[in-house]
Amino acid sequence: MAVELDVFVGNTTIMDEEVYQLWLDGYTVNDAVKVRMEGGVLEECEASADVLLSDTMDQYRTFHMCERLLHSPTKLANQLLFQIPPHRQAILIERYYAFDDAFVREVLGKKLSKGTKKDLDDISAKTSVTLKSCRRQFDNFKRVFKVVEELKGPLVENIRQHFLLSDKLARDYAAIVFFANNRFETGKRKLQYLTFQDFAFCAGQLINNWTVGAVDNLVDDMDVDLDKEFLQELKELKILITDKDLLDQHKSLVCTALRGKTKAFNEMEANFKNLSRGLVNIAAKLTNTKDVRDFFIDLVEKFIEPCRSDRWTAADMRLYLTHYTNSAHILDTFKHQVVWDRYMGVIKSCIFKMYHD
Repeated sequence: MAVELDVFVGNTTIMDEEVYQLWLDGYTVNDAVKVRMEGGVLEECEASADVLLSDTMDQYRTFHMCERLLHSPTKLANQLLFQIPPHRQAILIERYYAFDDAFVREVLGKKLSKGTKKDLDDISAKTSVTLKSCRRQFDNFKRVFKVVEELKGPLVENIRQHFLLSDKLARDYAAIVFFANNRFETGKRKLQYLTFQDFAFCAGQLINNWTVGAVDNLVDDMDVDLDKEFLQELKELKILITDKDLLDQHKSLVCTALRGKTKAFNEMEANFKNLSRGLVNIAAKLTNTKDVRDFFIDLVEKFIEPCRSDRWTAADMRLYLTHYTNSAHILDTFKHQVVWDRYMGVIKSCIFKMYHD
């Protein structure tokens, strides 16, 4: 009996995005087959279980062979082994470097070293992210960090060019690199309410305003290291709390501007000096590495918690910090306005992001 077959031959590499995601998520071939079967793929394609297993194995094999190219995404476009259209390449790269917020929240600010990698078993159990996926994500963070830490130029742009990531993902990686380099503490209980995106926003503010690159775009490591000269200048702000006349004058100006505009006025007036000392002391201590690491803890303990206990709303916080910052410009004997604005611009943005009323 004659059998007719329709055969199509092509050289474009076929990749199923659902199977790719299962591979990225650390599923074994058998588990991936189960997921596909539960999704109704057998009925959809009128295929047998054996064909589905064979297809899944074949795709896993292809992904595994592609992985070394994904480690250096620019090589993917220039190789001849896999014929992958550019739009599909972009999807493969973006998804390979995507990460779980729950996972990155656990490693944010930690050293990207073997010591942290040993903790991945525990992190996997805590976050319900498979160990294989945790390893891929951690290795991606480490790879990006190693490539960009010695490069000149803007951090986000360097990541985007070398790893061909979207602007959003490149900015997230910039935050991860910046936190790993400066070892910011993010794991304490008081900071657990903050999400990765809260920290990523703050990282963007710090990178754009407090690094050497914020004032000079021709230096090495410009977006990774904080501007030491600026950190030294911050000590000059202590006059706002050590000069009694200046402290009283600042309080008077702020309270005059706030009176009648908020229900929290009495608390703002009563706590002005403590809150001001908190913010200025944070500035004055940033020349010490440990105090840089404790930056977010200090913001929460010295400012956010006292305001929260007095039941300030987010609008109260915005109103207070706006007048607190602006009133310093009217102080006759205060001569450090440029440093003050550079400092308070970031402080305000971070506190607004971190203050969940």
